[in-house]
Amino acid sequence: MSTTKWAIDTAHSEINFKAKHLMITTVTGAFKTYTVDVTTEGNDFSTAKVKFEADITSITTNNEQRDNHLKSDDFFNAEAFPKLTFVSKAVKNADADGFELVGDLTIRDVTREISLAVEVGGVKVDPWGNTKAGLSFTGKVNRQDFGLKFHVVTEAGDLLVSDDIRLLGDIQLATA
Repeated sequence: MSTTKWAIDTAHSEINFKAKHLMITTVTGAFKTYTVDVTTEGNDFSTAKVKFEADITSITTNNEQRDNHLKSDDFFNAEAFPKLTFVSKAVKNADADGFELVGDLTIRDVTREISLAVEVGGVKVDPWGNTKAGLSFTGKVNRQDFGLKFHVVTEAGDLLVSDDIRLLGDIQLATA
């Protein structure tokens, strides 16, 4: 079987994260600038090799003050560590609906192995003859594990920002 190289279709994709604020509401953030490179054997995503890179300065939560704080040394330190990366190492538990993607996530030069649950939406040919694939993923990381050290406790003893950060995304790929 031949190797298929896939490129991200950013017009039909989003990479998001969610954090609890005051442990009562959820704030959603995203990266506007990122690349995703995927190779598979044919159209079999259980053979996927994935490389993801996000530009930290492109982070957005729809609040400029919060975005600037996230880019500061309290969180990502975009000046010293301008990129966030994920490189896959293995695909596990593959079935017709999806798989577990294991890889190394690097933030602030700290690398930790994480696992993402990936759902395969399918592979289709669009009206212009382009082969497209749809995937959704979810996962969770502890931001403290990566040196995102901002830590404020309210008078009631609650965290201002949760340590657990949910990762989620919907991506559309096109054969390169």
